[in-house]
Amino acid sequence: MKDPKFDLLAIGNAIVDVLAQTDEAFIEHQQKMNGMVKGSMTLIDEMRAVELYGQMPPGIESSGGSAGNTIAGFASFGGKGAYIGKVAQDQLGDVFRHDLKAQGVVFNTQPLAIGAPTARCLILVTPDGQRTMNTYLGAAVELSQIDIDEDLVSSAKITYMEGYLFDPPQAKEAFRVASELAHKAGRKVALSLSDPFCVNRHREDFQVFVENHVDILFANEHEAMSLYETSNFEETVDALKGVCEIIVITRSAQGSVIIAGDKIIEVPAEPVSKVVDTTGAGDQYAAGFLYGYTRGNSLDVCGRLASMAAAEVISHMGPRPNMKYADFLKRAAA
Repeated sequence: MKDPKFDLLAIGNAIVDVLAQTDEAFIEHQQKMNGMVKGSMTLIDEMRAVELYGQMPPGIESSGGSAGNTIAGFASFGGKGAYIGKVAQDQLGDVFRHDLKAQGVVFNTQPLAIGAPTARCLILVTPDGQRTMNTYLGAAVELSQIDIDEDLVSSAKITYMEGYLFDPPQAKEAFRVASELAHKAGRKVALSLSDPFCVNRHREDFQVFVENHVDILFANEHEAMSLYETSNFEETVDALKGVCEIIVITRSAQGSVIIAGDKIIEVPAEPVSKVVDTTGAGDQYAAGFLYGYTRGNSLDVCGRLASMAAAEVISHMGPRPNMKYADFLKRAAA
């Protein structure tokens, strides 16, 4: 087996985020009028995206997308990363590409020349730090197995994929192709479940994919419970044991749990003086864990790096690092 050129390859929806702070009343009104669910991700069409953008308070734009956030955090630790995702040939697509390349991430997916614009996610952040996401997928849904670069997949230690990509059928097929190529090359496959509503929509497909194609699974507590329709955390842990090599379940302020065979490691959450915006918490947790894993660190050190990255990102607006995560390395090893 050849030495890997990359530590991590991330595959996901290439999305530019528009984040705005709002109050509970705005969310309640949108729930009543449009079915918006606080703290979740809802897929919307272009017309609804234009309407909501006009109604929401002034916001800030930043490159996002779950896997895009993870590879950006991974690069901030010092890892060598690459990304596969579909943008359009437009201004937001240029912004997304620039932001990743500026962090040293290789991103060479051919942009969409004709058709839908680059995807955007309208994120409403309430005073409690909860984020409610409204996503227009645009060009992102055009990602297909044609975009999966075999040389790129086979040259990465780990290929990491976001569960949100299970919504577009052709992207789901791209997942299967990527995982098969990775395993053929003797590499690892990691998956984030992304959102409990996403799991509800594709539960059976997720179960089959996790059990047959995934080595490292990331999920928050609600996503993990949704996967096998369990009613409490203890049942969830029992249901997930042995499903794949490593399962990581995040539990917000309760920290996280890493399951590896019969071994269960509890990792405390890092203290945060004030939660500003939970957007990207799970993404940066995965970045820290995978960085530690690709460096051969113990699972508890991987968990500590993950918790540090998650704590940093929820202390400010936006889903990507505001500092160099490499600064965490000495502290995690202590």
